Amino acid sequence: NEEESILRVVRNLENADIDCDYVVINDCSKDSTGKILDDNNINHIDLPVNLGLTGAVQTGYKYAYYNNYDAAIQFDGDGQHLPEYIPGLVKEIENGYDIVIGSRFVDEKKHFSMRMLGSRIITAMIKLTTGATINDPTSGMRIINKELIKDYAFELNRKPEPDTLAFQIKKGYKAKEVQVKMEDRLAGTSIYTGIGVNKLREISNNDNCNFVLWIGNKRLLKRELLEKYIAKSYSL
Repeated sequence: NEEESILRVVRNLENADIDCDYVVINDCSKDSTGKILDDNNINHIDLPVNLGLTGAVQTGYKYAYYNNYDAAIQFDGDGQHLPEYIPGLVKEIENGYDIVIGSRFVDEKKHFSMRMLGSRIITAMIKLTTGATINDPTSGMRIINKELIKDYAFELNRKPEPDTLAFQIKKGYKAKEVQVKMEDRLAGTSIYTGIGVNKLREISNNDNCNFVLWIGNKRLLKRELLEKYIAKSYSL
């Protein structure tokens, strides 16, 4: 449902001085996104049923796998991600990293606000359980290498969420953040708008996401207390 932004996003990709292919995953959009893609001969896949964020992203990784790409990047259709940063992410994959994140907070400091409290909590939990510091764990601009393309394409629990990132780091995959700038979405509303406690429950109930509430056998925070913080602050 990105009818107001998808054409501009695709044209920016096509006009950027980068060597990359793209595919747009149309997850049963109810607006005119599908018609825009058809009318402008944009490379895309129309899903027959609505699969949600995880299914849509996994479809993209399947496309990358079956077309034998060496790396694949998740790139939002709302205009927040900028194509000029893609080469910098690719370079780090070529340098041997498995996951490279387009991060707002490598050189820039994460500002103090209620909106960022959830991000800070996730950063802390990832640090405690993996030893890795991920300053922008909720960034959706991520590139993965060929080995992980296959993993993300066919494993059902590889949601494009911070818990999956922590899981892969614990398995020994190397992750790096690269400073990028992100714009405000061009139009529409994020699927995460208004998500608070329900988002926490989704993460904490995931088998791969013990870092939210547990470290080994030690409980970090009572669920009720953590939900109280998240309900006030965690909207992406």
